[in-house]
Amino acid sequence: MTTGVLPDTAIKALIAQNAITADLSVTPEQIQPASLDLRLGATAYRMRASFLAGNGRRITDRLAEFEMHRMALTDGAVLEKGCVYLVPLMEHLSLPEGITAVANAKSSTGRLDLLTRVITDGGTEFDRIPEGYEGPLFAEICPRSFSVLVRPGMRLNQIRFRKGQAALTDAELTRLHTEEPLVSGKAVIDHGLGFSVDLMPTEGDLVGYRAKPHTGVIDLDRISHYPASEFWEEIRTRDGRIILDPGAFYILVSREAVTIPPDHAAEMAPYLAMMGEFRVHYAGFFDPGFGHGAAGGHGSRGVLEVRCHEAPFVLEHGQVVGRLVYERMSARPERLYGAGIASNYQGQGLKLGKHFRAG
Repeated sequence: MTTGVLPDTAIKALIAQNAITADLSVTPEQIQPASLDLRLGATAYRMRASFLAGNGRRITDRLAEFEMHRMALTDGAVLEKGCVYLVPLMEHLSLPEGITAVANAKSSTGRLDLLTRVITDGGTEFDRIPEGYEGPLFAEICPRSFSVLVRPGMRLNQIRFRKGQAALTDAELTRLHTEEPLVSGKAVIDHGLGFSVDLMPTEGDLVGYRAKPHTGVIDLDRISHYPASEFWEEIRTRDGRIILDPGAFYILVSREAVTIPPDHAAEMAPYLAMMGEFRVHYAGFFDPGFGHGAAGGHGSRGVLEVRCHEAPFVLEHGQVVGRLVYERMSARPERLYGAGIASNYQGQGLKLGKHFRAG
């Protein structure tokens, strides 16, 4: 197998080889161009604190230390804002030698400010799974802005599999950009492709949204259901800058339109911690074909999920806030993002998650 991120065809092969198993059979809808959606199991544990299993220790053996109570998800259950939950996932791994995995929140999860990470037995890092790992997967879920109603089978996380080193060097990324422009405007390449925030839209003065602090529960099965105005405050400016409030969560958009070629994938990473009192975070996977003309994209801007930390911070138009680390695929996937599959954010600009409608 060629080195790189494994495409959908290779993920199907891992399932056939029982390297990926599940309590309920994996469905075709879970398989994305370069990742696999993970499903919540039937029980949620309310925890005193976030934790990692640690070397040689199992998650289930540590539940007694941190569990406060447990609840069945079968008929739906509310995960409350500000609380930490642990949910066993339906999928299990038996990774072959040479194959590692990394997990991340799905786009719609990140846009709801759901801090959602995967942990494993023996794990010493969030969302990182070493080669040879054999065992269960668990989702740690901490709703930050909104309480959410969840049920078994819901897909909040996704997992990407790699063989060997997949990330492009800056020289390789520069060469790829020369062959096929990856971003509108000048490419800022420094440990990945830098992107900046758009606070001077070509039309109007709407530059983003800030989550309201006291809202109702969001049922994650309800799409285009909730009036945006009940959950979000519009952020408008004509000055090309806004002041981020400590503890607040924002949806903003990148100034650049981004393209992911069909034989590459990308992952969003924070730019530098010393750039300011904020973090662009959560949903980090960009699939092959995102923003690409062959998949109906023609350049799609990146939605930025921003949380301000301890001090108010002035964010200005064009400020570099993150970077995309491009990775080579081990093979081109059968299907591209946005090409004949349910891809909610192809060709996007500033856009809230799929649960909200205008109003």
